[in-house]
Amino acid sequence: MRCLRLALFIAILALRSSSFLAGATVEGRVELPKSHAAPVMAKRYEIVTSGGVLSTSPPLAVVYLDGSFPKSNSRETKQIAQKDLTFIPSLLAVQVGTKVEFPNLDDTYHNIFSYSPAKRFDLGRYRPDEKPIPSQVFDVPGLVTLRCDIHEHMRGLILVLNTPYFTITDAEGRFRLSGLPSGHYTLKAWIDSKTTREQSVELKGGATLPVDFP
Repeated sequence: MRCLRLALFIAILALRSSSFLAGATVEGRVELPKSHAAPVMAKRYEIVTSGGVLSTSPPLAVVYLDGSFPKSNSRETKQIAQKDLTFIPSLLAVQVGTKVEFPNLDDTYHNIFSYSPAKRFDLGRYRPDEKPIPSQVFDVPGLVTLRCDIHEHMRGLILVLNTPYFTITDAEGRFRLSGLPSGHYTLKAWIDSKTTREQSVELKGGATLPVDFP
């Protein structure tokens, strides 16, 4: 009987410990601007400008946990491709220090550049078979606007964040962030180049916190 009680006690402690170590979860919905665009096919989005405000069409949001986090020693590599004279994806969120490659998948030249304060660069004109794939490391937080010197209608956005905890909503504005550290933080929702909403959150290991951005 004593052995059974001891085993049960150890199991309870292990369960509580695993719940704490599992990390917190935040899930909810961001109310996105109304869109009059046609239904999205194969997740094809584009960047539009209205009154000097850059956003995706149809609308998307980037939800991220803001706070002081240790810098990551590993450098990730992401991609934004040029296909059918558009950027795919049109909106990319990355952590500071991420390398982004820009493969050309069109049967024509492209020339990707940015005048954004967070990252200024010009890749020059390059062919579809260019090796190595042109790339840039994004080491300053902020919004980077991508353009093509050859195809003036092309726009893309990279949101460089000083946090490893972020996600992009679906077309309905739903999101889920898991594996988050316990503590008091600010949860933010980037909606366009001039609109970022935020809420204070108290996270607990193993618990799921519902958060909506109306």
